[in-house]
Amino acid sequence: MPLTDTTIRNAKSGEKAIRLYDERGLYLEISPAGGKWWRLKYRFDGKEKRISLGIYPDVSLKDARDRRDEARKLLANGIDPSENRKAAKSSRMERTANSFEVVAREWFAKYSQTWAKNHSYRMIRRFERDIFPWIGGRPIAEINAPELLAVVRRIENRGALETAHRSLASCGQVFRYAIATGRAERDPSGDLRGALPPVKGTHFAATTEPKRVGEILRTLDGYEGTLTVRCALRLAPLVFVRPGELRNAQWADINFETAEWRYLVSKTNTQHIVPLARQAIEILSELQPLTGSSRYVFPSARSFTRPMSDNAILAAMRRLGIEKDEMSGHGFRAVARTILDEVLGIRPDFIEHQLAHAVRDPNGRAYNRTAHLPERRKMMQQWADYLDKLKAGIEIIPTHQEA
Repeated sequence: MPLTDTTIRNAKSGEKAIRLYDERGLYLEISPAGGKWWRLKYRFDGKEKRISLGIYPDVSLKDARDRRDEARKLLANGIDPSENRKAAKSSRMERTANSFEVVAREWFAKYSQTWAKNHSYRMIRRFERDIFPWIGGRPIAEINAPELLAVVRRIENRGALETAHRSLASCGQVFRYAIATGRAERDPSGDLRGALPPVKGTHFAATTEPKRVGEILRTLDGYEGTLTVRCALRLAPLVFVRPGELRNAQWADINFETAEWRYLVSKTNTQHIVPLARQAIEILSELQPLTGSSRYVFPSARSFTRPMSDNAILAAMRRLGIEKDEMSGHGFRAVARTILDEVLGIRPDFIEHQLAHAVRDPNGRAYNRTAHLPERRKMMQQWADYLDKLKAGIEIIPTHQEA
C-alpha cells in the first residue's frame, strides 16, 4: 500500500531501523535516533543497489517520488543512477576547481613573482574588486563574450574607462592561460575588440623649448623649502627617472666611487643603472650629512623610515609658480628625451636605454642593463653640463625644427 504524509508523520522509531515501503522501489528508512531517510532500491546488471533520495521532511513524499521516477528513467536508458550521481558530483567539483577565480589566482601566483610589488597589488585588487564578484565563481570554460562585456561595462559606467580596458586585457591573459592548461577552449575577450570606447591619450606636462627649460631650472634652484625637497628638485632633471623611483631612492644603491645609482625599475622590476654626472654627485654629497642615517635618500619630513610623499616635488613646483600644464615631475623624462635627441644629437637607442625603456637588438633580443654604459655615462655628463648652460642663459641651441 502506498505511503501517505499522515503515515510518515506518525511513524515512530524503534530499537532497529524501520522501513516503510512506498511503490516501485521507494521506501522510507527510520533510524533508531528518529531520522527519516528516503531510499531507492533497484537492480542494475543483475545486482541489487540502493541510493539515497534525501531526508524527510526536507524532501517531501511527492519530491521523493519525483526523484524515484527520474532515477528509473535513467535505468530505462541503461544508466546506473548511482554512477550518474557520482559523475555529476565529479563534474561539479571540476567546474568549481576550474572557476575563473581559481584559474586567475593560479595565473597571478605564477607570473606575479616577476612583477613590481605595486603592479602586483594593483592587478589583484582590480580582479578582487571588479571581476571576481561577477564571474569569479563561474566555470572559466563557460564564460562568453556578452557575460565578460557586462563585467567591464560596469567599470566603464563608473567613469573608469582606462581601468575597464586594463581589466579586459588582464582577463584575456587569464583565458589564454586557461587554454594553455587545458581548462578552456577559447578566449572571449578577443570578441570584444572595439566594444569599449578608446581611451584618449594623456601626456605628462612638459615644455621642451630650451629657453623655457632654463627658466624653470632657475626657478627650481630658487626653492627655499627643506634641503631634502630642494635637492630632489635639482636632481630630478639630471637623472630623469620616474618620480616614484626618485623619491624611493636608497643610499645603499648609490655608489659615489663609481658615480652610479643602481636600482630596480618600478614598472618592469628589472635592474637599471643611472650614471651620475658630477653635478648629481655634488647634490647627493650635500644631502648625505642630513639624510645619510635614513634608508632613503629623500625621506619623509615626518619620519626617516618612509620616503617623501609622492606629491612633495609636484607641490613644490606649484608653490614656485610652475603651472601643472607646463611641467610635471614625470615631465623631465620628456624634456630629456626630446632635447638629447633633437638638440644634442644623441643616438636614440642610448636615450631609450637611459630611460629604462625596452630596447631590442636586430635579432629581437632585449639589451641588458649595462648596454652602451660608457656612452651613456658621457651622455649624462653632457646633459648635466648643457642644463647648467641653460640655467646660466649662455647657450640656447635651437631644435632641428626651429633650425
